[in-house]
Amino acid sequence: MSAVVTLARAALPAVPVLNRVPGVRKAPAAGFEGMARTGPVTRIDPAHVAAYAEVCGFPRRDAVPVTYPHLLAFGLHMEIMASTEFPWPAIGTVHVENTLTSHRPIGLEEELGATTSVRSPRPHPKGTLLDFVTTVSSGDEVVWEATSTYLRRGRGTEDAPRGLDLPVVPEGRATWDLPGDLGRRYGAVSGDLNPIHLYPVTARALGFPRQIAHGMWSKARCLAAIENRLPDAVRVEVSFRKPILLPGRVAFGLEGDRSSWAFSLSSPRDASTHLVGRTTAL
Repeated sequence: MSAVVTLARAALPAVPVLNRVPGVRKAPAAGFEGMARTGPVTRIDPAHVAAYAEVCGFPRRDAVPVTYPHLLAFGLHMEIMASTEFPWPAIGTVHVENTLTSHRPIGLEEELGATTSVRSPRPHPKGTLLDFVTTVSSGDEVVWEATSTYLRRGRGTEDAPRGLDLPVVPEGRATWDLPGDLGRRYGAVSGDLNPIHLYPVTARALGFPRQIAHGMWSKARCLAAIENRLPDAVRVEVSFRKPILLPGRVAFGLEGDRSSWAFSLSSPRDASTHLVGRTTAL
């Protein structure tokens, strides 16, 4: 199934009237205990890796960027969200956290298989959280893992945990100007064609003043800036805060050393935080 068709199926349950049609209507949330999807074994395409590296700012190497396997994970996320077994529509489901673990560099000629499972929801002060857990393997070896946490806004639990507690790095080491077409460029290589990232008119239809950058692009761009200082085996945790409007400007902050970096993206205008992250050598 193409990425466009999967995204369309995932969006239909958010459309009034259509969301009652059999084949679109979602299962009730009560009693949902989780589900899983497994993708086909896929040989890495070096040309696709090069396109991804270019849009995210990674240098060319004989291994894929540390965030690249997320593209396999994202396709499975969308398959799950498009399923009528999954109770919640994709529209309005907000990616708030991402933790990845890279056990070793992944070569450009490897074949990868991926499996994603989603657990039962857990409480959050602003609604409920859903953890999509992905394992990527090369043959029988697990080489990469990730947890993407999505928030469904609604009735929350006031005393529930708020999520990752990561330090904010206040000082910007560099300032990056982001073009208005960044969401379209990243969407073309990642398959994430959510309308909030594409054009002002499509973003406004979903409540944003104009298009916003992909969260996983912002994570990738930060890691591209320190790629030569990351160990071969690393865990990277990120909390996505305020959306980055496009076109826009962000300040990159960094402190630490090879064993553990803390990094952030913030607004040079008002110092509001877009993203905070941390790397940990394994």
